[in-house]
Amino acid sequence: MSKQDLVESKSHWNQVYSTKAVNAVSWFQHHANDSIRFLQKTGVDQSASIIDVGGGASTLVDDLLASGYKKLSVLDISENALLATKNRLGTRADQIHLLVADITKITFPLHSFDVWHDRAVFHFLTSAKDRKAYIQNILHSVKPNGHVIIATFSEDGPMQCSGLKTVRYSATSLHAELGKSFALIVNEKVLHHTPGGNVQEFVYCYFRILDV
Repeated sequence: MSKQDLVESKSHWNQVYSTKAVNAVSWFQHHANDSIRFLQKTGVDQSASIIDVGGGASTLVDDLLASGYKKLSVLDISENALLATKNRLGTRADQIHLLVADITKITFPLHSFDVWHDRAVFHFLTSAKDRKAYIQNILHSVKPNGHVIIATFSEDGPMQCSGLKTVRYSATSLHAELGKSFALIVNEKVLHHTPGGNVQEFVYCYFRILDV
């Protein structure tokens, strides 16, 4: 992603969150129940370091805080999205690390996270270069034998979202894209009902990072 593309991407998502209510965007969920289910499959305890990539205004962090998780980070390219989360959480926002950044550009300390969670970011990476940077970021920042949960549009999911093109995946093609350092543990297709009444098909995949 070039500097100009980055500026345009930030502007796009800030515009989305400044012109639509948080509960009106197509990806809104009252509770991220499927993400919680997949997180439970990892078996990590409440001391695990978890990052929600593209978490923005998602309520996942609310439920994780309520469940006693203590090391939570939420990253999004849109400061407006993260501001919505900060305002919603109030004083509880002090318990989490909010990061305004492009996931293909930021550099984390080595082995920062036990769990990497991404619902609906990876399918927006239409450039092979951006996907490579994203994958390298996982391999650098997630601990060996760590956990990666990615939910993307499935092969029958939308070809566009929020005016942007998407790349659709099966569990097999997503695994192939990520590479041999990832072991696919379990996957599931999930139907998401948007606030506008449409249905979007996602594929949720849980991977382990191989200690090679």
